[in-house]
Amino acid sequence: MHDFVKRHIESTVKEYLKIFPAVALLGSRQCGKSTFTKKLVEGEGNTLYLDLQNMDDLNKLNEPMLFFSVNGDKMICLDEIQLLPDLFGVLRVVIDKKRENGKFILLGSASRQLIQQSAESLAGRIGIIELTPFILTEINKKGDYDINQFWFRGGYPDSYLANSDSASMIWCENFIRTYVERDIPQLGIQIPALQIRRMLGMCAHAHGQLFNASKLGESLGLTHPTVKRYLDLLEQTFILRSLLPYEGNIKKRLIKSPKVYVRDSGLLHRLLQIKNFNSLLSNPVFGASWEGFVIENIRNHFPGFDYSFYRSASGNELDLIIRTPEKLIAVECKASTAPAFTKGFWKALEMVKPDFTFVVAPVAQSYHYNAHVIICSLEQVIESIGIISNQQQR
Repeated sequence: MHDFVKRHIESTVKEYLKIFPAVALLGSRQCGKSTFTKKLVEGEGNTLYLDLQNMDDLNKLNEPMLFFSVNGDKMICLDEIQLLPDLFGVLRVVIDKKRENGKFILLGSASRQLIQQSAESLAGRIGIIELTPFILTEINKKGDYDINQFWFRGGYPDSYLANSDSASMIWCENFIRTYVERDIPQLGIQIPALQIRRMLGMCAHAHGQLFNASKLGESLGLTHPTVKRYLDLLEQTFILRSLLPYEGNIKKRLIKSPKVYVRDSGLLHRLLQIKNFNSLLSNPVFGASWEGFVIENIRNHFPGFDYSFYRSASGNELDLIIRTPEKLIAVECKASTAPAFTKGFWKALEMVKPDFTFVVAPVAQSYHYNAHVIICSLEQVIESIGIISNQQQR
């Protein structure tokens, strides 16, 4: 991790360490969990860091109760904790013997749902935080970032900070290959690597579209339940994200299927074999790529809100509906510096009746399209949502 990038969750992790005996940092492989944690505890002195992919470190836990007893005065960081799920029960016993906050940091590349032991064995003893790849406010610390480079390469540190687009795409390809060939089997899930790779490719082609498990299953030669199981797995390992349809008090018939996105735009572009930003400009996925990039950044900045999309049976649509504790915010994504709107957009606004409506486009300055609709950049919409959120907390 380069020094100019300060992770936005640092204060949250420090706060959780004061509240819980154990803090789990969950996120996809290579998103920066290990580097972040090492910098976080740097200078603490009384800290042990074990990487469970390292056989020497793994062997230290052959007698885990003895190891934790001998090192009871230290903060212990356990990286890739999903590789040793039986350890959660041992940690519960150790924590309950001497209830002391900030003793363990657990790093994992699988979601809480996939590591069920954390919820069952350490309930009330663990705080769970998701660490994502870079988000906009992290790369914008110096104010000289290139939004198109961030969009094309995605947020994984080694991809975004690569020397060239070509090097970035090589990194993404190796990430995908390692994910399907090593990471999935290490979780104890026996699925042929080729099937997972094909599923990822199909989801990339359907990026931002309604998820049709039956149609996808026909293309892959898989059953409807198997496709849904694969989708769950790809979500729980932070590669895909589904967006559920809006369920407000609207009488008109609404679409019931979720929309599915490849979470990282760099991985999306690699799966679609798009080599540079100029190629993206002419690719049919251009608009959907911008939509996913905007939605993922907003969700990663404000993980506590409720997110959905609106689409009626007649095709009236809004890309993103954000429900905060008190306000309803509509976000439409337009990959154009001069966005145009369909009748379906205005009809959707009439039905949803949001308190605020933002159209996120690659523009330099925000402006009012009319009294109710603001056209703005990704940076500006994140700032505006933050202001709305802070006003509600006062």
